[in-house]
Amino acid sequence: MTILDISHDENAALRRASAVLATGGLVALPTETVYGLAADATQGEAVARIFEAKGRPRFNPLICHMADIDMARRYVSFDGEAFRLADAFWPGPLTLVLPLKPDAGIHPLTTAGLDTLAVRVPTGFANRLIASYGHPLAAPSANMSGRISSTSAAHVEADLGDKVGLILDAGPAQIGLESTILKPTNKGIELLRPGGLAANDIESAIGAPLLRKAKADAAVEAPGMLRSHYAPGNNLRINAQSARQGDAVITFAGQTLEGAQSASLVLDLSPSGDLNEAATNLFDYMKRADQATHRDIVVASVPRSGLGEAINDRLERAAAPKDQSR
Repeated sequence: MTILDISHDENAALRRASAVLATGGLVALPTETVYGLAADATQGEAVARIFEAKGRPRFNPLICHMADIDMARRYVSFDGEAFRLADAFWPGPLTLVLPLKPDAGIHPLTTAGLDTLAVRVPTGFANRLIASYGHPLAAPSANMSGRISSTSAAHVEADLGDKVGLILDAGPAQIGLESTILKPTNKGIELLRPGGLAANDIESAIGAPLLRKAKADAAVEAPGMLRSHYAPGNNLRINAQSARQGDAVITFAGQTLEGAQSASLVLDLSPSGDLNEAATNLFDYMKRADQATHRDIVVASVPRSGLGEAINDRLERAAAPKDQSR
């Protein structure tokens, strides 16, 4: 395993990553949302290595990352609403689930056999790598399946170790939550997964409310829809009002939980109550709390407005019983 700091020589990092991808290898790369485990989406053996490395169930589709809308149009069909969303929010933390074009060349493992493909255009280094490499990259979060997502190269190394040959380090992820996933339908635009782009910002742009399904009724049409996901090894209690001795406490906006003085760790997602800061810190704090030296992880309530919807989604899935994950 090699960890390469891209700030030292980005062009060298682009060449090295492209060489690994071209030969069917895996590259852990930084995006603005979380770190992704990337492979060439047109190479079946490469995509299979993602599932193997993560221990990911093969019915769970992957997001395909594109350099721009022109690249995306080679593989999926856009309608007017999809164009409007892409124009407003790409590049950025928005994924669109769109009809896959016949003979598009995306390997069926990427789509989990569905006739749709989840596509996104990331910002920054990931975007430049895709443009340089010239092929779309399948890239779920760079962590073991169902566990806490990685927001730094150190997280990737700790979780995946030598299962990935090249880790590109660009420091902590800026947003800290995976992308928001939308699916345009003839009834409106469905929110499949809240994420790093707040739903109210999308609704303001399109001038209409997003459609939401109950989680229990939602089929797996995109990543992050399993009932149990983003889960720590330790037991997690959410919307907690009290803590016990030895618990790891994650609070928000200066909330104080009863008994927190005897906790083994206390972290505040954002002392000032900034949901953007809370989103950025969420997975890192969950990983810091998920240690054998702590008892349970207890999390105080977080408002559901703005990015709070995505934060609560991640916490609820992380706390769900693992035997109900499929």
